[in-house]
Amino acid sequence: MPRETSGKRDHQKIKPYIVLEYLMKYSDELHAVAASEIISFLREDCGIDAERRSIYRDIDEINKVMYMLENECSIQEAEEVIDSEDGEEEKFIVYDKNRKGFYVAHPKYDMNDIRLLAECVYSARFIDEKRAKRLAELTGSLVSEHEAEAILHDAFLVDRAKTTNTAVYYSVSTINEAMSHGTKDAPHTPEKISFKYLKYSINDTVQMAERRKGAKYVVSPYKLLINDGNYYLLAYSDRYKDMRTYRVDRMKEVTRTGLPREGEEQFRALDIENYTQRVFGMFGGDRRWLTIRFINPLLDVVVDRFGTKGVTYQKHDESHFTVTVEVEISDQFFSWLCGFGSKAKILSPDFVVEEFVEFLDKIRSKY
Repeated sequence: MPRETSGKRDHQKIKPYIVLEYLMKYSDELHAVAASEIISFLREDCGIDAERRSIYRDIDEINKVMYMLENECSIQEAEEVIDSEDGEEEKFIVYDKNRKGFYVAHPKYDMNDIRLLAECVYSARFIDEKRAKRLAELTGSLVSEHEAEAILHDAFLVDRAKTTNTAVYYSVSTINEAMSHGTKDAPHTPEKISFKYLKYSINDTVQMAERRKGAKYVVSPYKLLINDGNYYLLAYSDRYKDMRTYRVDRMKEVTRTGLPREGEEQFRALDIENYTQRVFGMFGGDRRWLTIRFINPLLDVVVDRFGTKGVTYQKHDESHFTVTVEVEISDQFFSWLCGFGSKAKILSPDFVVEEFVEFLDKIRSKY
């Protein structure tokens, strides 16, 4: 029986939307799609009858609507622009005469932006391998299929250690719920959480063991932070009565306690902006002011580490500068400083210099 070419056709109202989605998925500046390909897809995959002229009309209407939404103008104003002599440059979808097909000329998302998002997702240590791939594929869906293939290939080349704790997302959700103040209609008092904390054992470097023989940590959560590809919780510790940081991917059985959180005064006294610059490796220690001398070529490295807010930089001599900064003194800080060898030296205070010498002597005694 011959196909009808006149009269009412089914699903014509949704056809422009399908045409738009098809072009966004399969076309880009290097890959044009012919009208015949669109027609075949509509008929064979969607069961929608279409003619070449109707595809041209759909694309024309799509261009007007996209311009209207992008520029917040009326459909009449959009029509005037698209139909003008310079309208070709404003079209969301254009016709490539060389490739004899249509492609999305002004995609909503730039390929380089999506590549960056995919790489950030895949390189984050707190996201497990399986979920990282799924999230990277999700970002790839924002560009054409061809661009997504290139992006995901590049993103998956990133080689980073990934967490094996797949419950981290539920932990983050519980932490956010505990920190929430609720809404106007449903207020919530921020509360403490409890959890078990994990660590690696020399007897098993695959499955982490529970710290403190499985005893629960109780803390008042205040902020989630990302540092060096890891997720951390900044919280007030019931045990130490001070602000501490915890690796979220090493937290197990995170539970809301219903008890109002503490440590508001300590949290407000904290400078969050410089916190991650000051706390090396997220290990706590006594906070002290000290002055360190570096050779001039290390200025960029030092500024990247300490920032500029509340930090004093001064010229020491023609070859050196000094930085006066508040840091948390710990073995991790001393280890970071050792990486510069003779290119860095703690000048004051004297007791920190002595602690550093003791740290070096302990290392030397092992050899």
